[in-house]
Amino acid sequence: MLAKRIIPCLDVKDGRTVKGVNFVDLRDAGDPVELAYEYSQQGADELVFLDITATHEGRKTTIDLVKAVARQVNIPFTIGGGINEIKDADMLLNAGADKISINSAAVRNPDLINQMAAAFGAQFVVVAVDTRSIEGQDFVYLSGGRIKTEINTLDWILEAQERGAGEILLTSMDHDGTKNGFDNGFLKAVNDRIHIPLIASGGAGNQQHFVDVFQQTNVDAALAASVFHYGEILVPDLKQTLRHNGIVVR
Repeated sequence: MLAKRIIPCLDVKDGRTVKGVNFVDLRDAGDPVELAYEYSQQGADELVFLDITATHEGRKTTIDLVKAVARQVNIPFTIGGGINEIKDADMLLNAGADKISINSAAVRNPDLINQMAAAFGAQFVVVAVDTRSIEGQDFVYLSGGRIKTEINTLDWILEAQERGAGEILLTSMDHDGTKNGFDNGFLKAVNDRIHIPLIASGGAGNQQHFVDVFQQTNVDAALAASVFHYGEILVPDLKQTLRHNGIVVR
């Protein structure tokens, strides 16, 4: 059995780590490079950085951030936000990122997934999906959760896999920041249908939530932000709890 991964996520805005609830009401959570170093020391398996207000003008800031993180950590990290073309991804990977994450750009131009997978290899391409349930149906949202589409979430994930995505990072907007637990029912439904790794995101509030998501859905990785940023859960403690519950971790 492959070891399950624990992934702290750092949402970055104007060079600072921020965290909100249901994608709004952002508050400062610290310096992203310092946090990254701390998590790598604690034994996190990977990191994800999402430039949540990325614009083309802000790209230089992101490059500088990637270089600084690459100097500080010895674990893989993914960078996302504002990646719209091969050139953007190429710059970030050359600056030291291990994977790139695409979200809105992939929905607007699905062929971008094919292009990225062909250029860099599927293992470098994470497709992030923000989803919300409306009257029992799950829809994809764009632009940091601001824009609803009419695209069915599972259909889109299956298409992304078909086009060459190496991993899916699935965030439940209904659960995000609530600390009430992951959206295990939907995560299991998705994980049962795909053959690439699925990263669960949105809703972690305590260690039991991580136990539940791995036991109930068999996802490959669980991602969280505020519980790590504010010291509510320490990675070594979490891994010990998971081991005690028979879950294989690194």
